[in-house]
Amino acid sequence: MAPPQGQMRPGRQLAVLGFIFVVLYLLVFFAGASGGWKDRLEPKLGLDLIGGTRLTLEATNSVDGKPPTAENLEEARQIIENRVNGLGVAEAEVVTEGNRNIVVSLPGENRDIDEVGSAAELRFRKVLKAAPGSGVAEAPPAATPAPSGSAAPTPSGGATPTPTGSASPKVTSSPSGGQGGMAPASPSATPTPSASATASPSAAAPSASASEEPVPASIEEQRKAVEQKVGAAAWQAASGLQAPADLTADPSLADKLKPFGTLSPQEVAVLPAQMQFNVPTIGCAQLDKRPPASISDPKQQVVACEDGASKYLLDQAKVEGTDVDDADAVLDQTNAWVVSLDFTGDGQGKWTSLTREAFNNEGQACDASALGQDGKCRVAVVLDNEIVSSPEIQGVLTGNSQITGNFNQKDASALAGQLRYGALPVTFKAQESQNVTATLGASHLRAGLLAAGIGMLLVIIYSFFYYRLLGSVIFLSLILSALLVFGALVVLGRQIGFTLTLAGIAGMIVSLGVAADSFVIYFERLKDEIREGRSPRSAVPRAWIRARRTIISANAITLLSAVVLYVVSVGTVKGFAFALGLATVLDLVVVFLFRHPIMTMFARTRAFLSPRVSGLGRALPARNQPTQPRNPRAKEA
Repeated sequence: MAPPQGQMRPGRQLAVLGFIFVVLYLLVFFAGASGGWKDRLEPKLGLDLIGGTRLTLEATNSVDGKPPTAENLEEARQIIENRVNGLGVAEAEVVTEGNRNIVVSLPGENRDIDEVGSAAELRFRKVLKAAPGSGVAEAPPAATPAPSGSAAPTPSGGATPTPTGSASPKVTSSPSGGQGGMAPASPSATPTPSASATASPSAAAPSASASEEPVPASIEEQRKAVEQKVGAAAWQAASGLQAPADLTADPSLADKLKPFGTLSPQEVAVLPAQMQFNVPTIGCAQLDKRPPASISDPKQQVVACEDGASKYLLDQAKVEGTDVDDADAVLDQTNAWVVSLDFTGDGQGKWTSLTREAFNNEGQACDASALGQDGKCRVAVVLDNEIVSSPEIQGVLTGNSQITGNFNQKDASALAGQLRYGALPVTFKAQESQNVTATLGASHLRAGLLAAGIGMLLVIIYSFFYYRLLGSVIFLSLILSALLVFGALVVLGRQIGFTLTLAGIAGMIVSLGVAADSFVIYFERLKDEIREGRSPRSAVPRAWIRARRTIISANAITLLSAVVLYVVSVGTVKGFAFALGLATVLDLVVVFLFRHPIMTMFARTRAFLSPRVSGLGRALPARNQPTQPRNPRAKEA
């Protein structure tokens, strides 16, 4: 017989809940699943539970400090992911967090992934001048004659630096093609300030295009702050230098320029390139620690150090990492690891033009202090802020080349991967690096599951003690909620890569309190309805109507808090917020599709009418207490 119109049909809600369970666990066992049945039931666990390495990279900008665009951040994420995958690491996870962070997570112990966030901006730049990089204001040694008289620079008003190529480690011609080659500078060619370098500054004077680029406002403001720090006298003395300071000619310069030795690398980075090079108290210890991207502009002359001993004034870069088509780590004829470079069509032309300029020292752009032992210009291979090598060009290279250095297989492969997948559009610094052993991860997992189990057990014990039969409703609801959450974790781990962390387990424990609160609201409302004189069967739907709004409001506030926390937070806090929000939503599903329907069915049983069994306490005795009959008025005789 059909129930009267308007009466609830609990079987329908329970059938819908059953359908949800069937669909969810079909996804668990068959959607993207592999391995045995036990493997298909395993959620994706975070590194703090299974062990691994987690590296957080923060995007930086040495000019204005503004966060990168979303497009640049996503491009950087893809490049870093390609680099990690190129290392042969399985199950790596590279995700963005917020508007400036990228998080790299790798399962397994002792993963070295610090280099995946390096910019890998490759520049080949011609060496224009060289000077000591000790940063000590000492009188320079006696002038050393140029290795080759024919290569010595001659003053020429029209001699301007010729823009050159890109940065990377030491380069030689590969056996597959090209004429001539690049030889590393010999120790005898170690640069020292020479008389010719001081006497003929015009030979390597920056061209208008190189020195008159507009300076960003923020850089100009930082320069003014540095000027105030070193003092007007020191700044004026440094600005007047046209070549490395000759302290023998003017010993007073040592005291005037001494304040520059106290500047931080960040402060040195905002100084003009000529000032960084000409001031002897600015050393490689400061230059090598400048912020990322300090010398990334290919249109500007820059200053960089090699081996922490010599600082070079480098020309513009015409050949860059984008001109490299492919890079591979290979063994050369001497059984040493090198990086073989294949240039693009345009890149090959640029590379040939650069080596021709360096070999012929066109325009006498290279100062005598920068020439190699055969009197030829050197080309510095610059990777990010550092010079890896600066070999002398011994011929015009028309084919592919090799980057050589003291590489092992790991270093050569890492560099080849960086060059192959391109430079990052954003510079990063390592913000946090965390290594978790598998043993510690298993300990975290046990502790988290134990805490969740104790929390659920305490709620169940209290509910049976206080609500008796109604406690079974609480118990079954928590079990169903746990099964829904577990299935959702498994599916979400496969579909969107969600990983359960220790913080996520904490979020689920907190959700137990939210679920228990909704029980209390409903059951206490039910007691109030019975005290007002309604039967248990009629009190259940009325209590549900009145409690429903409060339950929805309380869960909505919790859910809103979880969403806000997820949006504004980073790292493991996001996992806490996501788990809390997920458990709250699934608790609402159980409330509507199980708790209320099962209460409607319980209300039709005899046990529900017993105060001792139902847990309704004194509500039923108060209702069942007989009322005293009114005294009829006595009729007067």
